Amino acid sequence: MRKMIVSNLISLDALLEGPNAELDWFQVDDEFRDYSQKMLAVMDTILFGRITYQLMVNYWPTEHAIRTDPKVAEKMNNLQKVVFSRTLSKVDWNNTRLVKDNIAAEAARLKEMPGPEGKNIVILGSGSIVSGFATLGLIDEYWIVLNPLIMGQGKPMFRGIPQRIPLRLQDVQRLGSGVVILKYQLAK
Repeated sequence: MRKMIVSNLISLDALLEGPNAELDWFQVDDEFRDYSQKMLAVMDTILFGRITYQLMVNYWPTEHAIRTDPKVAEKMNNLQKVVFSRTLSKVDWNNTRLVKDNIAAEAARLKEMPGPEGKNIVILGSGSIVSGFATLGLIDEYWIVLNPLIMGQGKPMFRGIPQRIPLRLQDVQRLGSGVVILKYQLAK
């Protein structure tokens, strides 16, 4: 069975985005790009909610993204992608399909499907998907990219989780920018 992994950038106060959906606070440098390349190298499927999908599809296929970050752009544009949305009617990105109903069942099915050896499923952004799947016990690992910033207002990564989810720290990576990458797995 493949693992379902969350890889998200957050502020110190655990926000995914600012109060006006701004993402201009991300610390992106060569070390972060290296992390992104390594993270995507062990994935075969990317999961998105509607909002994150719309942000990603408007960036990664562009000439700017391909020129600025060709290795990550190649993965983002070519890996299998699944968008969970009840409101979208179609998706227009290479290797992307839309799931409108039975979202939890489809996520569980994806985990059970055989993938390439050593490859997993990653959720990027998509706070409501992360919260829902965490509540259902579908997420195996959390790779949190902690940015050295307190925003004070914005959208949190987790909302409405009714129970504690114990985790165990696997790894810590410190970047020169002050970003810390924390890798947790479910404590069993």
